[in-house]
Formats: sequence, C-alpha cells, structure tokens
Amino acid sequence: MAIDLEALYIDLHQHPELSFQETRTAGIAAQHLRDLGLDVEEGVGVTGVVGVLRNGDGPVVWVRADMDALPVEEQTGRAYASTAKGVDPSGTTVPVMHACGHDMHVTAMIGAVEKLVAEREDWSGTLVVLIQPAEEYGAGARAMLDDGLLARYPKPDVVLGQHVTPLSAGVIGVRSGTQMAASDGLTVTLHGRGGHGSRPHATIDPVVMAAATVMRLQTIVSREIDPQGVAVVTVGSIHAGLKNNIIPAEAKLELSLRYPNDQVREKVLASVERIVRAEATASGAEREPEIRTDHTLPATINDEEATERVTTALQRALGETAVIDPGMFTGSEDVSWFARDAGVPLVFWFWGGVDPARFAEALAAGRLEQDIPTNHSPFFAPEIHPTIEVGVTAMSAAAREFLGA
Repeated sequence: MAIDLEALYIDLHQHPELSFQETRTAGIAAQHLRDLGLDVEEGVGVTGVVGVLRNGDGPVVWVRADMDALPVEEQTGRAYASTAKGVDPSGTTVPVMHACGHDMHVTAMIGAVEKLVAEREDWSGTLVVLIQPAEEYGAGARAMLDDGLLARYPKPDVVLGQHVTPLSAGVIGVRSGTQMAASDGLTVTLHGRGGHGSRPHATIDPVVMAAATVMRLQTIVSREIDPQGVAVVTVGSIHAGLKNNIIPAEAKLELSLRYPNDQVREKVLASVERIVRAEATASGAEREPEIRTDHTLPATINDEEATERVTTALQRALGETAVIDPGMFTGSEDVSWFARDAGVPLVFWFWGGVDPARFAEALAAGRLEQDIPTNHSPFFAPEIHPTIEVGVTAMSAAAREFLGA
C-alpha cells in the first residue's frame, strides 16, 4: 500500500520539534524507511537518521532532508496549524512551528525513496538517505559527520538536497556555482558599568553603547561593500537589563552575517570587529568587548557538471520551463558539509510551494515581498499539492540521474 504522504505531512506539521529534539520525527522517518526495506540507524549525530538501500553495483548517492522546526508561533490559520510548545536551550518554553518547511522536506524524501524502491529494477547502486537534525542551528550536518558518518556508511559520489521556498508550486530553482551564501553567527558582549537609572553619569551605559553599535553596523553593507556585491549584516537579538530604573552592566547582541565568498567574509568580519571595539572605546568602556563565533557555515556551492546533469533530469521529469535560475540566495545551509568532507560534488536546489495563481497575482502587482510569506514567517505554509508531488519527482529524478542503469 502506498504511503499517504499528505497524512504524513500534516502529522509532521502538527508535531514540530526543535533542533536536536526531533525524536518523534526521526522515529517516524526511520520506520517508513525500514518499511521500504532500507537498513536504518537512528541516533546518528544525536537525533539523525541514516537509511541505506544497496541495489547492486554502481554509484553511491547521498540524499538529504532536514527535519527540525523553529521557535515560531504559527499564524497561518490552516486547519492543521501547529499549536506545539517546546523548551529551547535556555530552558524557556516557546511555541514551535515548521516555519521553514522541513516537514515538507521529510515528506518529499520519504515519497522519493518509495518511488526509487518501486523502480529498483531500473537502476543500480547504493542510495544513502540522511534525515538530518538541527539545520536551523547550522550544527546537524557537522554532528552527523563527527559521529563517523563517512567511516560508517558507503562514501558518496554525489550529495543531493532540496528546499521548499516561496516560488510558484511546480517551479524548480537551481544554478551552478554559489547557490546560497556563507554565514557566521556572532554573539557580541558589550561591557559597561551598571548603576541607578537616575544617575547615568555614574555609569557606563551598555544600552546606549549597543544602540550606537547597531546603527554603525548598518553602514558596513551600505558604505563598505561594493554596491554590485552581496553582503548582509543583521542584528537579530539585543538583550540588556531587567528593570527600567537600573542601568545594566552589559548588553549582548546576536549577529547574523552573510556573504558569497571568503574575500567578502574577511572584510565584513574585520569591519564588525573594528566597529564593536571602536564604539566601546567611544563610550568609555573599561573592559574590551567580547566577540564570539557561534557557528560558521560555508557557501552552498553547486558543482557545475553535476548541476548540469540534475537540471537536465529535472527538465525531463517536470518540463523544460519548470526549471529556472533563481539567483543566489542570501540564506545559508549546512548541507554542503557532507559534500565538502567527502570531497564530492553537491547539487542543492529549491522547489516552489506557493499557489501558482496567488504567486502570479502578487508578481503582477509587484507585491511578492508583501503578499507571499517567506521561510521563517509565522504565515509560511506551502500548498500541500502539488508541492509534495513535485518534491518527490525532483528528488527521485535527480537521484536516478546518478544511479546506474
């Protein structure tokens, strides 16, 4: 009996789990893979799942789907909307939602494996399925690799992955070269001198220091990066103080930085450090600020030859006009660690999840950004159909391109 992929997607959507907590999701994915005849191991890289299907001699193809959710309260209004709660690493209870579509990734992967199993007489080789945790932390791929992934399982000849995104449903976006930006996550701690809110002259106010730093950081992209280049400097979090009449002793900023290559990365990181230290000095700080790197993700770079093969396979499966070059995305991914550590080509593509009529209407009105929710939005909700079917077809067709006939 065929797997009810719609029911699987709705179930996963209603039961999202935060990074490295995806035990239920992992168990469901693992059971489906076992039922399809794969050799399966759970708990790889904390909560990761690896399934292996050996089907004679031939290439080894790794296919990857991520499965973690985000601390976002869903506002889609869908009948199957998540009302789940979770506990984040700080111990805080937070709402949890699949605001980045990883539930769709797992669903499409299970469907693609089901299709490949049904067609196993038409191909030969080894399929290795990776259900990866903690992509949102940029840590899950590294955790699986550090757990001996390359030593314990057949080494790949190619790594494939896909991501649902706010393109029109039925459209695939793929390009050779840099598909997604490199990224660093930083935590900056600014040290002041606390005191009473009524006596600011007796303190060194880290809140003012933080405010000045945030504003100055915005000039990196606008005044230091070539206007024809690409870079992003985002301060996503500021924490300081507990009460309105107490000037705190420190303030913390959390930064997300994006860039297309190492040259721009070095320039942006140097500029961030210069500005942070200069603003602390300008504020009279008695202690140097601390700048900690929380994660580093390399650029997601698609191999030229392998991407050409995948593009041809996708055009053959979905139609020539269905495949477009979406340009470089400034979001970041950790999928490329698999290919980088293995020393093999990577192909990573996007597939659309927006109702085509709705997308066309927003495009015609010049309101894509306003009317079409993007990943990480509380309103992000891919259309179930044909998004599942396109994801299944895309992943299975790409894998078949590399598996022997």
